[in-house]
Amino acid sequence: MPYPIIDIEVTQPLPTIQLSENDRGIALIVRRKDLAIAFLMQALPANSTLSAAEIREWITKEVGNKLLQESIRDQLTQPTANMADFPSLTVAVCTKDRPDNLARCLQSLIKLQQPQGVAEFNSHSSSVAILSASTIQKTPHILIQHHQRPTRRFEILVIDNASTDQRTQELVAALPSVRYVQEPKPGLNFARNRALSEATGEVLAFVDDDVVVDRQWLNGLIEAWSENPDAAAFTGQVLPYALETEAQILCEQRGGFRKGFEKIRFGQSLPGNTLYPCGAGVFGVGCNMAFRRQIVLDLGGFDEALDTGPSLPGGGDHDMFYRVIRAGYTLVYEPKYLVFHEHRRDYLSLRRQYSRSWGLGFTSYVSKCYLSDPQQREKLLRLVWWWIKYELRQLLESLLGKNPLSPDIFLAEFFGGIVGLLGGYPRSCKRIEQIRRKFV
Repeated sequence: MPYPIIDIEVTQPLPTIQLSENDRGIALIVRRKDLAIAFLMQALPANSTLSAAEIREWITKEVGNKLLQESIRDQLTQPTANMADFPSLTVAVCTKDRPDNLARCLQSLIKLQQPQGVAEFNSHSSSVAILSASTIQKTPHILIQHHQRPTRRFEILVIDNASTDQRTQELVAALPSVRYVQEPKPGLNFARNRALSEATGEVLAFVDDDVVVDRQWLNGLIEAWSENPDAAAFTGQVLPYALETEAQILCEQRGGFRKGFEKIRFGQSLPGNTLYPCGAGVFGVGCNMAFRRQIVLDLGGFDEALDTGPSLPGGGDHDMFYRVIRAGYTLVYEPKYLVFHEHRRDYLSLRRQYSRSWGLGFTSYVSKCYLSDPQQREKLLRLVWWWIKYELRQLLESLLGKNPLSPDIFLAEFFGGIVGLLGGYPRSCKRIEQIRRKFV
């Protein structure tokens, strides 16, 4: 039941789109002057045809005000982003045993690393005005050649986190513009902290190995920096890389990783949010984030008892966002700072993500904050109560057929969260101490 993902450039004539006999819907990435400004998704019968007029009506209905806003912004503002004024940048990719994903991610970064974006792989995607889910941003799995240019716009650093074979090392060895570092202690936050110590850039960006960065990704980060020179952290938009399976479509129907297409500057308060900043999910997603490296070092780095791998695969990004705000700094969400994330392809993996990453990971982060930040305990307790009511409401809607996800997904997320509340973080601290002793 695939949904092709189609790029639509609104400053160009709109196309007619013909779905295949296998398609069961469509998703549009709406761009204006190559910048993504909206994401639309709709179920449709197989073999459907959308005329240019129907596409225009759909876009106008859903994002007409946004198009007007962007047009006015163009008229009233001057471009402020300038690479010459941007500080040195390191982009870190933490990975484990996924060289195919990593090759795809690195290709998208290498294209932006050079001033003219030149990289050679074993084949090239044809250039087309509209890209479907099977072609958008996609690249071959094996990189065979890369011609090094003398000028690089940023450093790419691969942290190989306790991989079981040499495939990642061999892949990176073929890339002169990418640096390779091994981190033997298993756990994402161990790898992130290794990146902190190894990076040379003043700004350190993290992208997961299962993302592909948009061609405007670097420009988005530069713009966010130029508009917010005091900010300590930046997050960006995350759209689906593909909608080819039921699990991927279900994930996106619930909102996926999207945080909207409006710029947000997060400071010490957020009007209308009485739980701020404890519900750190509002800030963004760890698969696409950047920090002033020295500030993260001053904060003590990432908590290695969160985002530890299968035992606790979550919470580390939320914890850092929360600590940045609590330390008095500013965090900026910039939708032009965009990546495409490959969602879980099968239903069991999706349910596991809800249970472990979004259930256990979230409540373990909350438990950690409760222990370490007594001033926020009242808010944190109210956050837990809000979360329980939210999960039960989602479960009821699912039982009544008013939610695209089945009840077992919400039960998995709820019970995963309860496990986190019942000592998930202290148990993880003990596991991490054992890992540290093992690698002394």
